[in-house]
Amino acid sequence: MNFWDKITGSDMTKEMKTFELRIKKLPADYQAAWDTITTILWSYSDFTGRNLMPILDGVLGLLEETAADGQSIEEVLGDDIKGFCLALVGEEGAKSYRDKWREQLNNTIVKKLGK
Repeated sequence: MNFWDKITGSDMTKEMKTFELRIKKLPADYQAAWDTITTILWSYSDFTGRNLMPILDGVLGLLEETAADGQSIEEVLGDDIKGFCLALVGEEGAKSYRDKWREQLNNTIVKKLGK
């Protein structure tokens, strides 16, 4: 990846387009689960979102394999998709970007009031 791709994010755009092409080949219930998974996972990304690309690729690979085996999405992910996503990003107490920003704001206020 060159510097320009990294700055503009075009590398991620290309990768997301390949994900979309792969997703279109899956059954409808898998596509709906993918939408839910990506919605939940994006809140746990870093500033650029590059930290999620390997995770999303792994999840999509899992969905492709299980769809090829003929398993239902409930057999693969269970009823708790959010719990599945939290297990992917770390642990139950994983912080979203909102949590990180809230903590940073609170620390800044404490420093300003302390002076």
